[in-house]
Amino acid sequence: MQPIVMISSWPMRLCGIGTFAEEACEFIHKAHPDRDLIIISHTDGNSHYPIIDMTRSDWWRPVVDVVEELDPYAIHIQHEYGLYEYVDERGVGDRNEGFLDLLEGLRPWPTIVEPHTVHGRMTPDEADFVYRVAQLADVLLVKADYQLWRMNWTFTQAGWQMPQNIMVVPHGARPDMQWGPDEIPRLREEIGLNEYPNLAPHLVGLVGWIQSNKRWDILTSIWEEVAAEIEEQTGEDWDLLAAGAMRDPNHTLDYENYRGSVEVLQKKGLAQYYEFIPRGQIYYKVMAVCDFIVLPSVDETQSGTLARIIAMNKPYITTAPLEALTSQTLESEGGLLFTNREMLKKQVLRLATDEQLRMKLGNKLKTYLNDVVSWDIVARQYSEAYEYANQAIEKGKKPVITVRPL
Repeated sequence: MQPIVMISSWPMRLCGIGTFAEEACEFIHKAHPDRDLIIISHTDGNSHYPIIDMTRSDWWRPVVDVVEELDPYAIHIQHEYGLYEYVDERGVGDRNEGFLDLLEGLRPWPTIVEPHTVHGRMTPDEADFVYRVAQLADVLLVKADYQLWRMNWTFTQAGWQMPQNIMVVPHGARPDMQWGPDEIPRLREEIGLNEYPNLAPHLVGLVGWIQSNKRWDILTSIWEEVAAEIEEQTGEDWDLLAAGAMRDPNHTLDYENYRGSVEVLQKKGLAQYYEFIPRGQIYYKVMAVCDFIVLPSVDETQSGTLARIIAMNKPYITTAPLEALTSQTLESEGGLLFTNREMLKKQVLRLATDEQLRMKLGNKLKTYLNDVVSWDIVARQYSEAYEYANQAIEKGKKPVITVRPL
């Protein structure tokens, strides 16, 4: 059986795309147990072929050589602009031209590209790049319908014909990571929260990679006031659990500010900072011990953190309007939205003081997980994309996939 090849960043790199690919591959392999699944990654990945060396302008050539040896059934590529940008000695980037060279070199094999950044309002450079990727790949995957609709508007306004080889496949979420209320005390002990004996029984979570765009300060700036109102209305003790780690040194200043604001609250007995690497089962366990999650991101087209929130059926609050975060909140009906601090305060109070609302939102997320975004469903959609790509190679033309631009 010909193997499936995944090209992506890969752990041990601390990278959201890498952890996405790791989880995706688990379910791709489950859907194709008779095929080997071969990983080609950057040099810092613990993969089968850690050969993508971005210090070389022709980094893509060794990848094509390995693919030629493997002769795969399908090549599945995870794309993020920063992963494939060659920067020369002057500090000038190639705007991902090397990635397009890679696709040219992979033309003999069925190729699927899954970009993780397709903004609704694309810049001219982004529009040109995505269009060229659609021309070179056999199948292009986008995460949400709104991306397809906006792409159609952008391309047709430029006088370009809308590509027909595009599928909408959502960000997958694990269907096998839920724990019941009776298991929460054990989980708190497992991850070490019992080391903080004054930690409240009810927790609001800020969980994930600590980056400038995650804006933890929006919640920490109002938490003392909110916690007092929750206790006044319910008589319950609630704390803020701020859990995660920094992965990008460029975000050090904001990381220090966010952590500092949590530590101020911690000294007042209102919060706890908990450091861990957001990867693997512990990521889910940290979310599991929270009553609900706040995701105050200000720059995401889709979010691995939200995928894990959905996997846990955890009610949540996130920023709007913000592309996929807003889109999935509306589709799932499992979260609340906010646009400013006052509205965030209102939504936190709503969830903290209304257990029935938390249960209702959690049940909505369970249905959305089981019916729409479970990795088992997404892996089947990937399989469909692989079939389309193979048909494209056999027939010598791009597949026509039914698309419904708004």
